[in-house]
Amino acid sequence: MNTVGFIGAGNIGYAIMKGIAGSALAAETKISAFDPDAEKLTRLQELGVTACASGTEVLQSSKYVFLAVKPQMFDTVLEQIGGAVTQDTVIVSIAAGITAEYIRSKTIPDAKVVLVMPNTPLLLGVGASALAKSAPTTDEEFAVVCSFFDACGISATLPENKMKEIIAINGSSPAFIYLFAKAFVDYAAKEGIAKETALPLFAQSLIGSARMLTDSGYSIEELIKMVSSPGGTTLAGLDELYKGNLEQTVDAACTACTKRAYELSK
Repeated sequence: MNTVGFIGAGNIGYAIMKGIAGSALAAETKISAFDPDAEKLTRLQELGVTACASGTEVLQSSKYVFLAVKPQMFDTVLEQIGGAVTQDTVIVSIAAGITAEYIRSKTIPDAKVVLVMPNTPLLLGVGASALAKSAPTTDEEFAVVCSFFDACGISATLPENKMKEIIAINGSSPAFIYLFAKAFVDYAAKEGIAKETALPLFAQSLIGSARMLTDSGYSIEELIKMVSSPGGTTLAGLDELYKGNLEQTVDAACTACTKRAYELSK
């Protein structure tokens, strides 16, 4: 039986708990949680989650402990639970910029830590999470943590020193994609096409394009060419995107995202 605890029951924490509770892992997993907001704990009852009175109580009943709080809350939380962390505890951090070294400095020197960069589609069970194992966490323990995130999407393993660079790729990219979508919907409105028509069509185009990227076997360049008939409408639009330096703009956005992650790192 895996004992899993959550300190913080906000949207991402709730999504992970929901994914575990609704998967085959539920039969072999006992989940507990603490959040200072009683209403957040109330909604966990339907998932079979045990409410705890404090973060320390979560530590005392759990091997795998998720720190599902905002980065600015880490100092307070780690000070509260530091004395309850043991060499058997596996701390799972889902906060951008928080390092394993920082967590150890606030708990015990040889604390087991797994760093995770999830994204908000976890709320629908289609998340994309990047994970890094920090020694002395064992391969078996890391595999268990990965299975939790696989229960609400997909996961990928990265070296610990790339966890800031990956933020732009899966953590922040949904916001970039939403902004891209807004531009298409705004164009549709300008042309007299209702949002109720344009948004589902564009969203389905995103879903289908994503499936083509992952399942078709074609490269990105080949997929672009498949849509681009010589002298056609797509090429006319692509020419404008190239003129606007779309690829360079995306690179600049990702670079800025990573730079900020290093600034926030502690």
